[in-house]
Amino acid sequence: MEIRHLRYFLALGKELHFGRAADKLFITQPALTKQIQQLEEELDTKLLKRTKRSVSLTPAGEYFMQEAEYLMNHLDRVVDATKRKGEGEEGEIRIGFVGSAMQQIIPSLLERMSLKFPTIHASLDELNNKDQLNAIANDKLDIGFVRLESVHDGYQQKVVMEDSFSLVVSGQHPIQPKDFKHLNQFENESFILFSNDYSQEYYDNIMSIFSDHNFKPKVSHRSVQANSIFRLVERQLGVAIVPSALQGGIDLDVEFISLDHLPQRTKLMAIWNGENRNEALDKVLRLL
Repeated sequence: MEIRHLRYFLALGKELHFGRAADKLFITQPALTKQIQQLEEELDTKLLKRTKRSVSLTPAGEYFMQEAEYLMNHLDRVVDATKRKGEGEEGEIRIGFVGSAMQQIIPSLLERMSLKFPTIHASLDELNNKDQLNAIANDKLDIGFVRLESVHDGYQQKVVMEDSFSLVVSGQHPIQPKDFKHLNQFENESFILFSNDYSQEYYDNIMSIFSDHNFKPKVSHRSVQANSIFRLVERQLGVAIVPSALQGGIDLDVEFISLDHLPQRTKLMAIWNGENRNEALDKVLRLL
């Protein structure tokens, strides 16, 4: 088995179409078919179900694709890290984060890294919680910063920040911070919230705020991007409840009303794979 067999299979597994996969690989369709046949013969296992109209993965194919993706991502990281070491760097740390982490946590971490480990290169990728978990599982990220209450077995975690919530209203809204008394003043408003795709636990935490105030919110829009939520609020299409840390660096006509008197809190956690052998990760973890 050679590396090209894995790359060809991954391309086909994603496209589930020999013609499209061959085009992406810049090879002919018969050549791709031959490579996949060689791979199945070596494994003595069928990886694909083929009909005249469709191609799909067998259970063995689904497993092999997941593991092959991990292997290829890991190989790419090893190659890149080797080159960086050859150039005098200590390596690379691949960091994923939700938007609110960029307000304080990520800049502070990068600043400490530049002082303590100046030859570690950091690459940043803003992703939602679910995508970060998948990227860490497939060795596309070394560490992620997520808003979750807990993570699955196999991940290490550390709470790096606990935050209160804030209500966000348009600068033109009749109720401004000085007029705020309680959340029930907004009982008839439309709310713009982070989608439960962002995190079901986070979404449930927000909904518990409304339950404590004995009303069910009218949710007009959902998004996984904070900037989208703020722009909708600015256009007076609703109000929002978000982590208070997000108010830093906002250049929009919106106002934040602190809800820190409420018991609900949201956690920002660092998560990583405990079996990750990246030396740069071990060094960065010391800075948390």
